[in-house]
Amino acid sequence: MENKKTILDVKDLHVGFRIKDDYFDAVDGVSFSLAKNEKLAIVGESGCGKSTLATAIVGLHNRLNTKITGEINYKDQNLVEFSETQYNDIRGNDIGMIFQDPLAALNPLMTIEQQIDEALFYHTKLNKEQRHERVLELLEQVGIVSPPRTARQYPHELSGGMRQRVIIAIALACKPAIIIADEPTTALDVTIQAQILDLLNDIQKETESGIILITHDLGVVAETADRVAVMYAGQFVEIAPVHELFTNPRHPYTRSLLRSIPQSNDLVDEYGDLHVIQGSVPTLTKLPRKGCRFAPRIPWIAEDAHEENPSLHEVSPGHWVRCTCHEHFHFEEEGH
Repeated sequence: MENKKTILDVKDLHVGFRIKDDYFDAVDGVSFSLAKNEKLAIVGESGCGKSTLATAIVGLHNRLNTKITGEINYKDQNLVEFSETQYNDIRGNDIGMIFQDPLAALNPLMTIEQQIDEALFYHTKLNKEQRHERVLELLEQVGIVSPPRTARQYPHELSGGMRQRVIIAIALACKPAIIIADEPTTALDVTIQAQILDLLNDIQKETESGIILITHDLGVVAETADRVAVMYAGQFVEIAPVHELFTNPRHPYTRSLLRSIPQSNDLVDEYGDLHVIQGSVPTLTKLPRKGCRFAPRIPWIAEDAHEENPSLHEVSPGHWVRCTCHEHFHFEEEGH
């Protein structure tokens, strides 16, 4: 992405949640950049911190119980230092958010038009008639067959796929430079998933926005992303161009995720079973203080193969891996 303009630059971001009298980092020292017209996928198991990272960027955390440090640089400003009033100026305007559960994100007491119009009312100088025309234009843009009818309806009257399209319309209302899509296809059937992903691709071609795609679906990543950041226990363990990541995964966690995808007979063991990642993501209060956080789930790699304080290493141009334990990883050594 060297030739493209960086529009978001995150540096050493920490997002800590208060548990009793202490704060525990759900996002721990994450750094990355997003370029104009780039699609960056962030992948990992549930509980790795993906959605926490997304909501931190858009400023949706409860400030009373959350401590955020580091930098989220947008237009030469660090959003971490923004007040809620300042965030209101860019949220929905410069940065759009597509939520995972559209039924929960939409207000059941407001029509679809009222909900899309809300962003236009706060962030544009359009009059009422112009906003109405923009609402219909947006609904048509996201593939709604009958925009005037849908505009008058309430969320419960729409299918899951249509509600997701409405959420996308709201996110796009003010033509944001950055779109954050948090598991945008999780609750949809395969056909609708493909339509939503095609829609995001078409929108990006038209607006040249940067998209951060939060997902656990590596199939979606392979089809849509330019770069991939693999997240585990609050940290990025591998960052690479999408083709490089799928053809030459280096970190044991990335390799384990890829081997867990049911694709062909090559990915099953002699007993006909898929690869299983042992254990589970550690809770916030039990994160290891030192060493590779994935180490307890790969006991076949010797303890001395892990760095004491692992950091991201650039192993090839644009390909970064945390911890040198990847040099000692062999699937043939793995047990089930």
